Formats: sequence, structure tokens, C-alpha cells
Amino acid sequence: MKYTQLGEFEELVLLIIGNLKDDAYSISIKEQLKDTTGRKPSIGALHSALNRLEKKGFVESFEGGATKERGGRRKRFYSITAFGRKALDQSFELRSNLYHTLPKLGLSNE
Repeated sequence: MKYTQLGEFEELVLLIIGNLKDDAYSISIKEQLKDTTGRKPSIGALHSALNRLEKKGFVESFEGGATKERGGRRKRFYSITAFGRKALDQSFELRSNLYHTLPKLGLSNE
């Protein structure tokens, strides 16, 4: 597979999926986004990003078991793939390299 670029929102979602591990489903991802970034994406926007990430091969999904508290409905869980981790590594490397080329800016009156 060739490298596919990550958008900023996709990158955040992918990082959160990796951090949530076995508890990564749409509501937990949305809550973590709110807690860590202050963003409050609509569930539709989040599902669109999750679908794009799955189509790109960065995440895999599976349905969990049905529960009483969900009225017998199942949760769709997400996990990061090796290809998704590689995309995050490449994104991090690119951003770090660009950051380190920034000139130093003096904040004092020299």
C-alpha cells in the first residue's frame, strides 16, 4: 500500500483510537476528543472520519456484543492497524522535521 496522507481531524481520531485501545467506539472517541482538544464534533462528522480511516486501511472495525443498556444493539469498535501506526509515525516525523527548521525567534528586547 502506498502512503495516504492524514488530515488533521483524522490524525486526532487515529491517535485517540490508539490510546483508547479496546474501548475505542464512536462515543468514547467523541468524549476523548472533547476532553483532550476541546472539540465537539458531530457524531456524523466522526463517523465520516472513521469510515475514511477504515477505507484507507488505517483502522479496522468489528461489532461487539449486544447489551441490555443499549437496547440489544451492538457497538462498533475500532482498532489501529500497523499501516495506521506507520501513517502516524510518518506524520509525526514530517511535523517534527518542519518544526525543527523554524528559526529561533527572540522574545526579549535585544
